[in-house]
Amino acid sequence: MDYRQAWDLQGKYAVEIAEGERAPTLLLLEHPHVYTFGRSGRIENLLWKEDQLHQKNIDVQWVDRGGDVTYHGPGQLVGYPLIPLYSFRAPDEHPGTPLDYIGYLRRLEKLLIQALADFGLVAAQRRGYTGVWIQSDVWSRCSRCLPADRQKPAKLASIGVKVDARGITRHGFALNVDPDMSYWDGIVPCGLQDEPVAALSDLLDPAPRMEVVKGLVTQAFEQEFFTPRL
Repeated sequence: MDYRQAWDLQGKYAVEIAEGERAPTLLLLEHPHVYTFGRSGRIENLLWKEDQLHQKNIDVQWVDRGGDVTYHGPGQLVGYPLIPLYSFRAPDEHPGTPLDYIGYLRRLEKLLIQALADFGLVAAQRRGYTGVWIQSDVWSRCSRCLPADRQKPAKLASIGVKVDARGITRHGFALNVDPDMSYWDGIVPCGLQDEPVAALSDLLDPAPRMEVVKGLVTQAFEQEFFTPRL
């Protein structure tokens, strides 16, 4: 689905959810090639010139999520959870407290980590960063990657969200399944210099089918947000 079309659809669904006309919704999509800049985006993190963008058939969009620049394209699973954030409770250590923006980011990370565990991959959060990461011992499986890059953590999923004025979440996460990794050469991903980006296809042979990944992510999403906690 075209990125702008998906953005407009999120706006429509968010209004319907806020007015009680639609249940909370998880959109799982793939986009044509696009770089998106969030509210913290810096144009110097776009490395390719206009002719290169045209040659690679890549669009550029400035949007209202958090974060800097990232890439979306075929082979990447993009998830847009649309939920009434403040109707959810914080984790058990803060019982009765509504879930906040940062807590929501952490729960998105956790659901992706859970989904990846079903492939036998150990992924994790990384202190001081948003997203889902693999450590160097897992990353060392990547045959296409530079040896120096394999010595540090690599980012497998990016996260950038917005909570609108009515408390409905928009935007979400992007999990690299089997995309063309050369498109990351055109940006400084998330504004992080010298931080490698990985895909499931770097770590699993063969790469999992997109429909399988969608099923596991949907299951983890429902478990994280809609399964009662004992």
